[in-house]
Amino acid sequence: MNLLKLFGKRAEEPVKEEEPEEELDVYSGMRVEVTDADGRMLFVAKLLGLRGSQAELHQYSESDLPQEEEPLPVKIRGYSDRKRKAVYMEGAITPMPQHKWSVTELRVCKVENDRAFFRLETNLDATATMFSGLAMGEKPCKLLNISVGGARIASEFRYHDGDKFLLKVRLMEDRPESAMFSQVMRVIEKDGGKFEYGCRFLELTEEDQEKITQNIFAAQRQKRGRT
Repeated sequence: MNLLKLFGKRAEEPVKEEEPEEELDVYSGMRVEVTDADGRMLFVAKLLGLRGSQAELHQYSESDLPQEEEPLPVKIRGYSDRKRKAVYMEGAITPMPQHKWSVTELRVCKVENDRAFFRLETNLDATATMFSGLAMGEKPCKLLNISVGGARIASEFRYHDGDKFLLKVRLMEDRPESAMFSQVMRVIEKDGGKFEYGCRFLELTEEDQEKITQNIFAAQRQKRGRT
């Protein structure tokens, strides 16, 4: 056996480098939910000024959280628009002026395929308006749940995957009606000729998202007050 050739062949084989860990896509501008250690929802915010393990939270939704000076341990759940995944983080927050919070000890715990945001379970009267096709016109439906990114509705009318309509609902009696341009992403046939539809919201502006978020959390607080 030609030992020189054998060892030479081995020497030519490229050394395997350790593959870098998948980049955990946390970035300034990410919309996040903040909960306490027990999982109780505190508020929704935008993660800004990310600097290593420090950042700021600019609060969107209302909150009953007291303005304590001691850092409060929290769990932070964001959604990466780039990787379409939920990012789970932990950190400690302290209050700042103008509904802002300083975050320290921020760390990523895991990244998973998961729904983006908190969903409020409801049973509200709503309408779905199609502008073309056999189901054209305004039809009654029930809003079963809603998040800042989409909703689930129940209806006696038949829609199809990809259908688009205007969903209108009043989440609270003392607030204006919300209107979201929506697209059917999932069709579930139920007994009795009824259907449920998983929908995503389309063409929402930043202002639209903030209004929906505020209404969802105001409705959640009102719901808690009744229980």
